[in-house]
Amino acid sequence: MADVLTYNPFLPEVREDPYPTYLELRARDPVHRSPFLDLWLLTRYEDVERLLRDPRFTSDRRLWRSMPPFDDGYVPSLFSVDGAEHARLRRLVSRPFALAVADRIHPWAQEVVDEALDRAATEGGLDLVGDLARWVPVAVINRLLGVPREDWPRSDRWTRSLVLITDPLAVPDEDRVAAFRAAEEEFLEYIGGLVGRRRREPGDDLISALIAREGEDDALDERELLTMVEMLLVGGQETTVGLIGNGVLALLRHPDQLARLRERPELLESAVEELLRYDSPAQVAVRVAREDVELGGRRIGPGELVVAALGAANRDPERFADPELLDLARSPNPHFGFGRGVHSCLGAPLARAEAQVAIGELVRRFPDMRLAGEPVRTETIMMRTLSSLPLAVR
Repeated sequence: MADVLTYNPFLPEVREDPYPTYLELRARDPVHRSPFLDLWLLTRYEDVERLLRDPRFTSDRRLWRSMPPFDDGYVPSLFSVDGAEHARLRRLVSRPFALAVADRIHPWAQEVVDEALDRAATEGGLDLVGDLARWVPVAVINRLLGVPREDWPRSDRWTRSLVLITDPLAVPDEDRVAAFRAAEEEFLEYIGGLVGRRRREPGDDLISALIAREGEDDALDERELLTMVEMLLVGGQETTVGLIGNGVLALLRHPDQLARLRERPELLESAVEELLRYDSPAQVAVRVAREDVELGGRRIGPGELVVAALGAANRDPERFADPELLDLARSPNPHFGFGRGVHSCLGAPLARAEAQVAIGELVRRFPDMRLAGEPVRTETIMMRTLSSLPLAVR
C-alpha cells in the first residue's frame, strides 16, 4: 500500500526544513486535504496566487467553522477584513506610513546596526537574532509610532507574546493562552495611554498622524485606532527578524553566494529579494472559503480553512528556474515573501530597508563571519524565524 501523505508542521524535521515536504505535496497532492489539521494546503504557485486574489475567500477567521476558542475576543483589523472596510483601514494608514518609511528608516536602522556590530567587533561575536535582528525592527517601528525608548523592551515582550498565540495553525496550551490575554490587556492599556498623550501633545509620529484624521468621515474610532497601533507594532517586527536571520543563515550555508555579495555589493537589493524567496519568514497565508469553490480539481466548502504555502510556491519549478538554487542575482523574482493582492504586507518597504542595512553592513564589516553554534528555530508555524543564531566575526 502506498504511504499516506499528510501535512504535519509540528514534526521537528518539518519545522526545521519544510521544503522537502512541500516538494512532495506539490508533486503528489498540490491541493491537499489535511484531516489532521482540518484544512486545505496549497503548494503550487498558480493556486496560491489565485487564492490570494479571489474574493470568494476571506481573511475573516470568524467564518472558519473550526475557529479556536481563544479567538472569542476577536477584533477586526487590517489582517482580518476585506472589501471596502479593508480599503478604508489601509488607506488611512498607508500614506503617513509610506512617507515615514521613505524619510527616516535607513538612518534609524543604521544607528542600531552600527551599535550592534561595534560591540560584536569588540567581543568577537554576537547572537544575530538577540543582538541585532530583533532590535532593528523594534527600534524602527517603535520610533515610527512614537513609543518612548525606555518602553521598547516592554513593547517587544508584548509583541512576541501576541505573535506566538495568534498563529491559527498552532494549538496553544492554557498557560500560553493566559499569557497572551494578559499581554494583550497590558499592551492595549499602554497603547491607550500613549494615544491619550499624543492627543494632548502631538508629535512627529504615526500615532499623531492617525489622531489628526479624527473627525473625518472615514476616521478610525477609538478601538480601531488601538487595534491598528497594536497590529503595526506586531506586524512590524517578526517579518524583519525572520528575514535577517533566515537570510544570513542561508548565506552562511551558501559560501559562494556570500562571497558573490561581498564582491558585488550592488547585488544587495536583489539579494534581499532572493533571500525572501528562498526561505521566507512568512511561510503561509490563511483564508476561509465564503462559498463552494473548485480549486485544482477539488471542492472546497464554505467555512473551510485554506492555507497558501507561500514557501512552497516560492520554490515551484513551474514559475522559478532551478528553484532550490540560491541565486542572489535572480531576475525576475515574483516571490510571495510579502503576500500578494489587497492583503500584501503593508510593512514590506520597512522590512526591505531594514534587511538591506543589516545584511549589507554585516557582510561588509565581517568578511570572516561564521557560525559559532547551532541555529535555534522558533515554535511558530505561520512565521519561519530563528530565536538564536550565534556568529563568530573574527
